[in-house]
Amino acid sequence: MDPSVERLVLDPGCHSGGGPFGAINVGVDGGRCRPDNIAFKRLMSQYAMAIAPTAMHTARTTGLGGFHLSLEAQITEIDEGAAYWKLGTQGVVDSNTNSATIRNTNPASMLQLYSLKFAKSFGFGLELSSQLGFMPQTSIISGGADVRLSLLEGFRQGLPGILPDVAVGGAVRTITGTPQVQLTVVGVDGQISKPLPIADSSVLTPFVGYQYLWVYADSGLIDLTPATDALQHCNYAGTNIPGTSGRDGVATGQPVCRGGSSMDFNNNVVFQKARLERQRMIFGLSYRWELVTFSGAFITDIVDPADAQTGDERTATGKYDTSGKAITVTDAEALQGTPRQWSMVFQLGTMF
Repeated sequence: MDPSVERLVLDPGCHSGGGPFGAINVGVDGGRCRPDNIAFKRLMSQYAMAIAPTAMHTARTTGLGGFHLSLEAQITEIDEGAAYWKLGTQGVVDSNTNSATIRNTNPASMLQLYSLKFAKSFGFGLELSSQLGFMPQTSIISGGADVRLSLLEGFRQGLPGILPDVAVGGAVRTITGTPQVQLTVVGVDGQISKPLPIADSSVLTPFVGYQYLWVYADSGLIDLTPATDALQHCNYAGTNIPGTSGRDGVATGQPVCRGGSSMDFNNNVVFQKARLERQRMIFGLSYRWELVTFSGAFITDIVDPADAQTGDERTATGKYDTSGKAITVTDAEALQGTPRQWSMVFQLGTMF
């Protein structure tokens, strides 16, 4: 399930069907591949929800000087039947050739993220935490930090003690482990919870929250035809610089090809950056017995991903109108039809 975005091209015919994946097909557009920026944004929007901050906490902190150490498991649904998942992820690697298949014919239906979290509370309802996690079936490592402020922390008697706890917070998550993409998710959230004491040493706390997320995704430099050696395809004879002779006699700094084509040098691209938004609701329940805590939460989009977009970023479609002007679409149009996602989160830890 590692990203393999070199397959996200507008015309798969630019890849030779007769050879290994990524071999250049000189019969289509002169051998040039064009990136599918819409598919890239859809893929990144769904990947982002699998590493997004979970806001997995009640509105009450552990109090002055408190610590919370926990293990967290997050399971996120993805649209595994979509073409951008089948083309945009690596799939099974052949043990004989150590290379991936042309297409991931059986993407996982869910992405998992397992994390270690550490939280430290300070005075006045302030709490800071950090997170480090990994995603099975990928090489992706996730890391980030959270901050939250419990607005009614410390009120235990009178009218303020009757009111539910209220907290606001912010968090950031980013990934490493893949050179193909840089993905960061920033979120702000609000939480309401009410602890319900049970006997002497147990507390049951239901909580509900709202979360607004910003997704920042950028691709690395991607070779859209990794199976083609651009120098060999060009029959490379050097660089057209002063002191060498080019085809037109002008020192352009471009590769000099002897009987070949330089077209494959144009198949290294950077996908258009993705700057997206998502909105989610969090429904959770936390149980504490003395120093041990166990929590579970269900997180879901409250609007379609397309409807959550507020920016004016436009995505190039790779098409042109009759006047030759490039046709672009808004982010809302680019994500049209992308389904809502949900996550289930479980946390086991100790609080002291």
